[in-house]
Amino acid sequence: MIGLEGALYPWRFRLVLLLLALMVGAIAWRIVDLQVFDQSFLQAHGDARSVRHIPIPAHRGLITDRNGEPLAVSTPVTTLWANGKELQNGKAKWGELAAALGQEPKAFGVRLQANAGREFMYLVRGLTPEQGQRILDLKVPGVYAIEEFRRFYPAGEVAAHVVGFTDIDDRGREGMELAFEDWLAGVPGKRQVLKDRRGRLIKDVQVAQNAKAGKALALSIDLRLQYLAHRELRKALIENGAKAGSLVMVDVKTGEVLAMVNQPTYNPNNRRNLQPAAMRNRAMIDVFEPGSTVKPLSMSAALQSGRWKPSDTVDVWPGSLRIGRYTIKDVSKTEGRTLDLTGILINSSNVGMSKIAFDIGGEVIHDLMGNLGFGQDTGLGFPGERVGALPSHREWRQAETATLSYGYGLSVTAIQLAHAYATLANNGKLQPLSMTRVDGQPEGAQVLPEDVAKTMQGMLQQVIEAPRGVFRAQVPGYHVSGKSGTARKASVGTKGYTANAYRSLFAGFGPSGNPRIALVVVIDEPSKAGYFGGLVSAPVFSKVMAGSLRLMNITPDNVPLPVDPPAAMPQTANAGASKGGRI
Repeated sequence: MIGLEGALYPWRFRLVLLLLALMVGAIAWRIVDLQVFDQSFLQAHGDARSVRHIPIPAHRGLITDRNGEPLAVSTPVTTLWANGKELQNGKAKWGELAAALGQEPKAFGVRLQANAGREFMYLVRGLTPEQGQRILDLKVPGVYAIEEFRRFYPAGEVAAHVVGFTDIDDRGREGMELAFEDWLAGVPGKRQVLKDRRGRLIKDVQVAQNAKAGKALALSIDLRLQYLAHRELRKALIENGAKAGSLVMVDVKTGEVLAMVNQPTYNPNNRRNLQPAAMRNRAMIDVFEPGSTVKPLSMSAALQSGRWKPSDTVDVWPGSLRIGRYTIKDVSKTEGRTLDLTGILINSSNVGMSKIAFDIGGEVIHDLMGNLGFGQDTGLGFPGERVGALPSHREWRQAETATLSYGYGLSVTAIQLAHAYATLANNGKLQPLSMTRVDGQPEGAQVLPEDVAKTMQGMLQQVIEAPRGVFRAQVPGYHVSGKSGTARKASVGTKGYTANAYRSLFAGFGPSGNPRIALVVVIDEPSKAGYFGGLVSAPVFSKVMAGSLRLMNITPDNVPLPVDPPAAMPQTANAGASKGGRI
C-alpha cells in the first residue's frame, strides 16, 4: 500500500525521507557538539545533580572593652540535623539517639515520625564539638552535623545591657550586638563537594569562597570600672530595698561612656528564665523627672544671663511660695531668711530657685537645657534609646517656669543627665557621647561660657563640702562636686504622682580642680531607710567615684598636709630625778 502510495506520489515519499534524514543528522550533530565542542552543558547538568556548596560559617567580630578585655567572643559549636526519610531506616536506634540528646524517647519518636517526609530537620543546636561527636559516633542513619558559632560573654551580667546578645542564628538582637550588626557579622564562605543521590559526601573538591570574619569592636567601657559600678549599685539596691537602679559614668574630656550598669540585670549566657524587665537598659530607656539635679543647670542659666552673680541673695522666707492655686515648698528648713546662690543649691531651695527663674524667664532655662542635650537624641545609636521631653511654651507662665527650674515638668534619661554634668565639668564644652573607644580628643561645642561653668564647679563643690552639704558624697583624698535630687514618680495611665514612690538621684563629677569623670546614680523606689538622694544615692556616688579615681591613677587633690610633731623637751638631771628616773 505504501509502495503504491509512493509510486503515485513520489515527491511526498522523498520529502518524508529527507525530513527523517535531517532529524537524524541534527540529533547526530547535537551529540557530537555536546561530547566534543560544548562539553560545559553536560558538565553543568552533571554538577547540578552531584556538586553541592556547603556553607563555611564565619564568626562574628570580637567585642572588647577599651583595654582589650573580651566582652563577647565566638566559640565553635556543633549543630545536629537529620534527613527524616533516612531516619526511618534506623528506628532501632531512635531510643539511643533520644537518650544521647537528653530528650524523652516517646515524644522524640513522635517528632521524627511527623517529619518522616522531610529531608532536613534540626535535632539540636549549640552543642560543644565533643558532645556532637559523641552523638555522631552512634552511627544513626540520617544524622549529620553542621559547624556553627555561638557567642559567649565573659563578663556575664556585669556588661549585659551594654553588649547585648545574639539569637540562635548568631544575629544581634540587643545592645551593641544589634547596633553594630553590619560591622560585627561575618560573611559565610562556600565549600564545593560531591555528593551522591542520597546526599552522602563523596569528595571534598575545593573551597569556592573563603569565609570572612566580622570586624572587631572596641567599646569605651572600662571593665574594671564596670565591675566596680555593678557591685556598688547592686549592694545599694539590697540595702535600701529598691526596685531598680542605674549608674552612668562619662569621661569628661572625650565623651566616652566608661561604665553603664543597671539593676536588675541578666546573664546573657543563660537566658532560659529571662524576665523581660531585666533586659531593660534603664540608663537609656527609662525617662524620669530629674528633680533638684537640674538646679545647677537653671543656676547656670541665671549666671549666663548676667543678671545674677554668686553673691546675690534671695529671700526664701517662710519656705513656701504661692502661685495661683499651687504652692511651692522647700523640703527642708533653710539656714536663714535669705540665701545666696550657693546657699540655694546647698539647701536645695525650690522657693529660691523659682524666684531666680521668674527673673530670667523660663525660656532662658529651656534654651540652656536644650543646648545641653535634653529632649534630644544622644547620637549613640543605641537600640530603643529614648529622648525624653523638654517642654516648650509660647508663653512661659510662672507655674511652668518654676517647675522647670527645679526639675519637674520635663523628663530625661540617666545618660542625658550624665552628659549635661560632663559638660559643666568640661568648662561648658559639650563633647559628643560615644560607646566606642575614642582615640584623641574630639572637637566639642562651647554651649556655656567657660567662666560660668568654672563658677558652677566651685559652687557644686560647696554643695558637698559645706557644713550643711551632702557629706555622704564626699570622697576621701579628692574634692568632688555634685547635687542630689529626689523626684516623685509619675503614675502610669493616670495624671499625678504615685503615692510614696520616689527616685533618689545624685549627679556630680570629680576631681573638682580638674574634672575627669562625670557620674549619675539613679535608684528607683527605695523603701527602707529613706528616699532622699543625699541619703540613698550619694553614698553610691562616693564609693564608685573613689574607686574610679584610684583605678584611673588620678592624683588626689585633697590630701591634708603633714603636721610636724612638737619638738621633744630635753630632759635635765633634776627633771629625771623628780620622776624617779635615771640619767
